Amino acid sequence: MAVYGGDVPQVDPRSGFCKSTKIFHSKRRPIPLPPNQSLDATTFISSRPHNGKIALIDATTGQHITYSHLWESVDSVASSLSDMGIRKGHVILLLSPNSIFFPIICLAVMSLGAVITTTNPLNTPQEIAKQIADSNPILAFTTQQLIPKIASSKLPVVLIDGEIQIKKFSVKIVSTLSEMMRKKSSGSRVKERVDQNDTATLLYSSGTTGASKGVVSSHKNLIAMVQVVVTRFKLSEGEGTFICTVPMFHIYGLVAFATGLLSSGSTIVVLSKFEIHEMLSAIEKYRATYLPLVPPILVAMVNAAEQIKGKYDLGSLHTALSGGAPLGKEVIEGFVEKYPNVSILQGYGLTESTGIGASTDSLEESRRYGTAGLLSPSTEAKIVVPDTGEALPVNTTGELWLRGPTIMKGYFGNVEATTSTLDSEGWLRTGDLCYIDEDGFIFVVDRLKELIKYKGYQVPPAELEALLLTHPSISDAAVIPYPDKEVGQYPMAYVVRKGGSDISHEDIMQLVARQVAPYKRIRRVAFVDSIPKNPSGKILRKDLIKLATSKL
Repeated sequence: MAVYGGDVPQVDPRSGFCKSTKIFHSKRRPIPLPPNQSLDATTFISSRPHNGKIALIDATTGQHITYSHLWESVDSVASSLSDMGIRKGHVILLLSPNSIFFPIICLAVMSLGAVITTTNPLNTPQEIAKQIADSNPILAFTTQQLIPKIASSKLPVVLIDGEIQIKKFSVKIVSTLSEMMRKKSSGSRVKERVDQNDTATLLYSSGTTGASKGVVSSHKNLIAMVQVVVTRFKLSEGEGTFICTVPMFHIYGLVAFATGLLSSGSTIVVLSKFEIHEMLSAIEKYRATYLPLVPPILVAMVNAAEQIKGKYDLGSLHTALSGGAPLGKEVIEGFVEKYPNVSILQGYGLTESTGIGASTDSLEESRRYGTAGLLSPSTEAKIVVPDTGEALPVNTTGELWLRGPTIMKGYFGNVEATTSTLDSEGWLRTGDLCYIDEDGFIFVVDRLKELIKYKGYQVPPAELEALLLTHPSISDAAVIPYPDKEVGQYPMAYVVRKGGSDISHEDIMQLVARQVAPYKRIRRVAFVDSIPKNPSGKILRKDLIKLATSKL
């Protein structure tokens, strides 16, 4: 970590750039990592002092969990898992919508040194089966409604909601969460030694290329990110009340709501799914102070501002935090105009950086329009020429590389993908084309990686293209991001019909819709004679994007 004007005099205090190393250093105060290496994330979170009383509230039912009950439940569930034979290194699958029980499961699993892998409840059984085959879990936690999605896996299941009804389910139900939470913790349980470098989570990301890969994050990564979260929200000065609209299976939701905020004594009001009036009603009812969200929800709030006026008391809300995709000037100004008492902050991050890699921490910083913010505490960056690896100076565009205590260990069981994304010095190639200005602010210009961002979800074009090419009436296809005010981007397909075929726009959209989660669906189709490609056969997506957007 650079020390300005001291040990490293060549670091420019304004930009954080060191001319001799070509490294940008964070201007935020560094985060101290615990010296004790034998420490798991759950123990670290549970041992942080605070005065918080209520940990989690279900926005729909009003059911709540106090902090004392939270930690008793975590201990009881961990004991039950231990009695079932769950040990350090075992992978546990969690398939569930947001719930007040989601953090309990994550924290209990991690306390044993076992590994939690989460998946999107909207994913199809085929998509979930792929993740199960890759991560090899030995137990699943899920809800009654979602059991059919994992029935073919033959995994033993712990039911999160309801009681066991033998004839009702097509899978082996081994316990229920409520049963586990009632169990008295076994004092004689042998705790295996868990080190900070051991794996804590296995979240699936499309990374810098198309296929979904398991991102291996350590307890150290989470411990560092917990401190980034607490520092960012200034929670050392007191607890806040947060509305949880962001999915907890996603890195954004996991590091904020299932781990980080619980170390500060804050109260988390959980919405199982986003519905604008339910969210606003929860802000009013529980006097929420913070609202983390993704850009489409922010846009929805701006668009609905006139109907909302006078209907809900949002006076307690002082901060909205947006992540998942950058916000434009119009959106920020529109929000500030409609909600003048609410500061809007932005964040930039990846699953591979365990969440926030850069952020704006005040409205003044967010008003530097187009910025992803300043580097997170203890994080370093390089701006690099993608082809040569040459590091570049201030205000020059290249690929953003990040290094720091929150950067993942690698991709699960995928040495090739790991070495192409993480170099030997620990630098993560983000796949984003960026520049860093003279004040240390990061600006994302474009994506080297070709992911489509739909409501903050990542959609890999290659996956949809492979699907389209399975159809006998399609000879070639390319999928691009199509800009949309409400969702950010959605997948659009360019299709070359096989000679004489009359396959329609509707046929293509239905073909894909039957096999993928709703956010991956193709929502626009154009037929072409050929797909533009470079000499090596790579699709010239930029040309297609230009063609699609020229008619806007």
